[in-house]
Amino acid sequence: MAMNSFSSLLLLFFMAFLHLPCSMHAKEFRYCDKKNNYEINVTGIVVSPDPVVSGKPATFNISAFTDKAISGGKVTIDVSYFFLHVHSETIDLCVETPCPISTGNFVLSHSQSLPGIAPPGSYSLTMKIMDGNKHQLTCIGFDFSITWGSSVSDI
Repeated sequence: MAMNSFSSLLLLFFMAFLHLPCSMHAKEFRYCDKKNNYEINVTGIVVSPDPVVSGKPATFNISAFTDKAISGGKVTIDVSYFFLHVHSETIDLCVETPCPISTGNFVLSHSQSLPGIAPPGSYSLTMKIMDGNKHQLTCIGFDFSITWGSSVSDI
């Protein structure tokens, strides 16, 4: 009888855990060229929701620091799925963060709804930021996951 109560309690705990809202986790990232002294230093990446849900909006917040004012530029994003290139886009930097960017900390925020047909799995994203003269200010890569269905936070 006591074991049955324990099993019921364990099952109840497990079910409650599944219904917790998705929390935002900082993503590990890597610089494209570890030897390059980039003018923009990335300090963190948060993807929300994590994992990303196909067909739903997702937000990628890139926290960064610069010691040089930046008047504008472009952000190039390339996404791969199991080493297969699946998406590219170039966006005006000033759409992703207010310009001009003053020296110090800033956040680049990119929101996008992924197609509902995006297969679940692990994806790799490479992001380059170029100034108005096409000089590369930073280049990073990080991994994220996509899942099908509704996010846990929708329940």
